[in-house]
Amino acid sequence: MRPVLRLLSCTVAASLAFSQTAGAFCGFYVASGDTPLINKASRVVLAYDGSTTRVTMASDVHGDPKQFGLVIPVPTVIKKEQVKILNPALVQHLADYTKPRLVQYFDSDPCAPVYPMTMAIPMPAPTAAAPMGGALRKSTVRIEEQYSVGEYDIVVLTATKPADLVTYLNSNGYKVPNGATETVGSYLRQGMHFFLAKVNMARMKENTTGFLRPIQVAYESPKFMLPIRLGMVNADGPQDMIVLALTKKGRVETVNYPTVKVPTGQNIPMYVESRFGQFYDAVFDKQVERSGASTFLEYAWNMGACDPCSAPPMDNVELKALGAIWIEDGGSQQSFVTRLHVRYDNAHFPEDLVLHETADQQSFQARYVMQRPFAGPATCPAGETYKRTLPARFAKEAETLAALTGWVPEIIRTEMKATGQSIP
Repeated sequence: MRPVLRLLSCTVAASLAFSQTAGAFCGFYVASGDTPLINKASRVVLAYDGSTTRVTMASDVHGDPKQFGLVIPVPTVIKKEQVKILNPALVQHLADYTKPRLVQYFDSDPCAPVYPMTMAIPMPAPTAAAPMGGALRKSTVRIEEQYSVGEYDIVVLTATKPADLVTYLNSNGYKVPNGATETVGSYLRQGMHFFLAKVNMARMKENTTGFLRPIQVAYESPKFMLPIRLGMVNADGPQDMIVLALTKKGRVETVNYPTVKVPTGQNIPMYVESRFGQFYDAVFDKQVERSGASTFLEYAWNMGACDPCSAPPMDNVELKALGAIWIEDGGSQQSFVTRLHVRYDNAHFPEDLVLHETADQQSFQARYVMQRPFAGPATCPAGETYKRTLPARFAKEAETLAALTGWVPEIIRTEMKATGQSIP
């Protein structure tokens, strides 16, 4: 098996904690020589206050090169003081806090009814480019900034001709993915710059986390967007990205693609408890099949509350570290979090994601329910009536599961029977 190294990505989002299909987004990874390097899991966190965007980048990369590079487009020249290195646990915490969840309810004794108890079910565990030598003579490449932060050596550059930028990378020992020139040119024509971050292996010894730490970049710009097209240059099929947006006013949505809420609140069979990750992957696959080129809302809530919470709430110190600097010390959690999930490719997403902060603070979460039947004896007429209603309820759950996932109804019924939910 190829080793897996966790590298930073180019936006603050968190890949679906249990998804098996995640991929690149706003930039591309390059490797020394001919070593293949594929980004397999993207996490992007965006903190936006109306004028300033703080992007935290964390990602997984598959490959075994000795040197790694990350190339991403940015709207402004990024100075050293605009770059921070974060603990990867911060991004993981926000990802866990917002991920789709499973809850269970217990039927009370129909002969002695009480208020049902509820309990949250834990979710299954989740399943860069270097300061380089000077530009070639007569090249239009211009180095605008060059510095080191933490274990990363960083250079910010621009060019008049996209071919010069690609040549610059290749001439410094990096194999740029085929097809990058045209996409690079589209960003240069928009006046964007390129942020390159490369791991300095000597300084990695000072990093005690065991992972490459996420990079956070802050910039002021009227553009509230994610440049996803460059991330498809070396994509290994359709890409999944989770965008975690922290804002002051309300929910974030995409302007140039529909934002669709995933199904939520449905009762599903008990056997799904042991395979919830597989279940939700199938639900999301079905939504993509039905809605096509869309972004999908999985969570929207004020950070001051959650019901149920799939992870401990984040405190103000953590939220400010992720970029929500508008939160007052000692004050309430004046921040709204939006989780968007998008699966994209060149054929269906020809444009970058253009984002918009709305004033909508209505709560939403991808939440699914297991209703456990009462297992005791039915010693009264109400109990007998209750027992007679269960097969119809189980049949409805089977129908719901098949509709949500596309799974075969006969297999669903067999699995349900094995866990005590027989359907005549």
